[in-house]
Amino acid sequence: MRPLRYLWRVPLLLLHVVLGVLLCSLVITWRRNAVMKDGREPFAHRTIRWWSTALLRIFGLRSVRVGQPLADPVLFVANHTSWIDIELLHSQRAACFVAKAEIASWPLVGWLASAGGTIFHRRGSNHSLAAVMQVMVDRLRGGRSVAVFPEGGTGHNGVLRVFHARIFQAALDAEVPVQPVALRFARDGRRVVDAGFREHENFMQNFLRLLGEAPLDAEVHFLAPVAAMPDARRRMAETARERIAQALEDKPGHENHA
Repeated sequence: MRPLRYLWRVPLLLLHVVLGVLLCSLVITWRRNAVMKDGREPFAHRTIRWWSTALLRIFGLRSVRVGQPLADPVLFVANHTSWIDIELLHSQRAACFVAKAEIASWPLVGWLASAGGTIFHRRGSNHSLAAVMQVMVDRLRGGRSVAVFPEGGTGHNGVLRVFHARIFQAALDAEVPVQPVALRFARDGRRVVDAGFREHENFMQNFLRLLGEAPLDAEVHFLAPVAAMPDARRRMAETARERIAQALEDKPGHENHA
């Protein structure tokens, strides 16, 4: 079935990208500073959610929400396995993501990411991290939610890596809640652990593999907020990781590899 899926998904994807460029030019770029008021999402945020949901459908992914996201502003912390995680969370809530600086230079993708409010970070640079943290605080204080992947990179084979604690300081400085989010791919209720990056798989290889993949459920689990602990960021990180790990688990014998 993979060749047949490419036959109809590729043209749809191209049309959807063109539509994304038009929406960014006409809606999102003009209203990039819009914020939620009284719990109501601005039109630009709803546009991002619609476009992301449709993109997932083209890849055969059905976005499923479990639980409820807190009202903006909030710091969302999520597990990370693939580039598709950004669109998955965006399908449920428009947020400013922190992403590696290399993405900014990618043709078209970098422009779309910038229009969506992405905050770019140069890995391994303490100066870059300090600047990113300040931008995060400014966005949160301004009413925008920010989403981060505290593992600092993508995991493989369903392994949840250690969460970096320093990133939680932005929520403490901005005095906003921290909500863990578990991103989980499943088929017939059983977790599919290699929907994300496989070891040594690059972006284009993963992109093409997912584009031809059989349908999956893409679950977004909004979990209980983590209590603010100004003197214990490490404990905040561990608590968020524990809640995400629990949400990712299957019952014994129910793990599935695509």
